[in-house]
Amino acid sequence: MRLDKFVCKSTALNRANAIQLIQNGAVTVNEQVETHEFAQVHENNTIRLQGHTLTPRPFRYILMHKLAGTICSNIDEVYPSLFSATNLEHTEELHIAGRLDADTTGLVLITDDGHWSFNITTPTQHCEKVYRVGLSRPIRGDEAERFKQGIMLQGESKPTLPAKLDVLSPQDVLLTITEGKFHQVKRMFSAVGNRVVTLHRDRIGEVLLDVDAGEWRYLSDEEIASFR
Repeated sequence: MRLDKFVCKSTALNRANAIQLIQNGAVTVNEQVETHEFAQVHENNTIRLQGHTLTPRPFRYILMHKLAGTICSNIDEVYPSLFSATNLEHTEELHIAGRLDADTTGLVLITDDGHWSFNITTPTQHCEKVYRVGLSRPIRGDEAERFKQGIMLQGESKPTLPAKLDVLSPQDVLLTITEGKFHQVKRMFSAVGNRVVTLHRDRIGEVLLDVDAGEWRYLSDEEIASFR
């Protein structure tokens, strides 16, 4: 973890104030003054601010049901941040493990533990994400096999990893993927001559969406461990 992030996670300081204190020599790491805010530190280091030992707040692991018309960002932009209607503190420390588009709803996982979220977002970890997809036209019947073989998306040098398609009705399907390319689900259906009109994420790994729209909860120990 960067030293400035460690200081912020252990105090009520914002990043600018933490950096100023570090650069002014107010922070020591293992009894040595450290003036570089980008220095990498670990929780087993002894880190002091003006002589006081710092202890970071515990990592947080959160499940949220994202509303349409919100963005996976820490701040409001053209659309409001998904944090805007919550009472979560220190949201600047959090990041979303697998972002959704503004018009996409459903499950997002939120944390301040970068090592943990790596196992969710990195394709080599093969973490499944399941989406319910509403389509503008009925499927033809060959899509499942094409997705299983991999789809070459415009602008990409390699085809998508194998994906699983389950048909609920001709225009309502479940798609399971293990990567997260830009607008991937929409681009996959566009590549087979269809268009996504609604998109909702139901599951990530073994974690199912089980709260109402706009609500959130902390993950259980078992859910957290399932991504390690």
